[in-house]
Amino acid sequence: MKKHNVLMSILVVYILLSMIIFPQLYIQKTLDGISVWAFNVLPCILPFVFFTKILSITGVTHKLSSPFQKPCKTLFKTPPISSYVFLMSAISGYPLGAKLTADLYQSGQISKSDAFKMLSFCSTSGPMFIIGAVGIGMLKNQIYGYLIFISHIIGALLNGLLYRNLKAKNDKQTESFIADTKTDLADIVYDSLTSVLSIGVIISIFFVVIASFQPIFNILPEPLLPIAEGVIEITKGCLDVSTIIKGIWQPLICTFLISFGGISTILQSLTMLTKLKMPTKLFILQKLTHAILASLICALLCLIML
Repeated sequence: MKKHNVLMSILVVYILLSMIIFPQLYIQKTLDGISVWAFNVLPCILPFVFFTKILSITGVTHKLSSPFQKPCKTLFKTPPISSYVFLMSAISGYPLGAKLTADLYQSGQISKSDAFKMLSFCSTSGPMFIIGAVGIGMLKNQIYGYLIFISHIIGALLNGLLYRNLKAKNDKQTESFIADTKTDLADIVYDSLTSVLSIGVIISIFFVVIASFQPIFNILPEPLLPIAEGVIEITKGCLDVSTIIKGIWQPLICTFLISFGGISTILQSLTMLTKLKMPTKLFILQKLTHAILASLICALLCLIML
């Protein structure tokens, strides 16, 4: 039995035992996760998933992105349609960028190498979460919200430059996939439903995971608590930043956590990328470099503006 399978089994047994001992706590944490998904994530992501799926299968996306062909080729070495994916991801947030990239790959419109490069800058959070939920709702500071969002987006673009020469092994996508021309409304509805439900399941599960690690988190120095929780689930991490961290450290830490995405968001994206077979280590590395670059941009903006 592989070592990582043993560790995973031990972790799962530990969580299951904790749930048996403290059932009421874990029921409440599951409900908290469902509530976050239903009231914060679902209204933002569902309409975008549905309508962007329609655009993806009609081929209109190529026309919308054609003016950006040269900039994308020059800067990121990606097809023009990547500008459309970046825009939609920047507007709607996680994990739509991954979903659109996977749809384009499955329909034969981009290669695997294109998809890998696109994910380095097309996997972003959106203004409704960053400015609205985090800046105004949690940190009670709209300026912080804008600083985090600007840093996050610039960091994504710089990250795209970092991976512009990335190539996938055995990239035979154009031979393996044919554009889907028979997708009907029922298929789009089903695809949208399964996508958003999978996101809800992952969010709820990670609220439970955070609760199971609470005894460990409680021994950490207080400033490290929101970072530890945010690396697992960004909503919970940013919420703790608002109550534990003070001053300009708030936007800096939130920028890092949101740009990294947390294990919960990374898994949401990876569920969308199953058929693409995106290496988990590569995707995590891309999110980590995005987080570092965005945090440096945020630090620079804070020095200039605050």
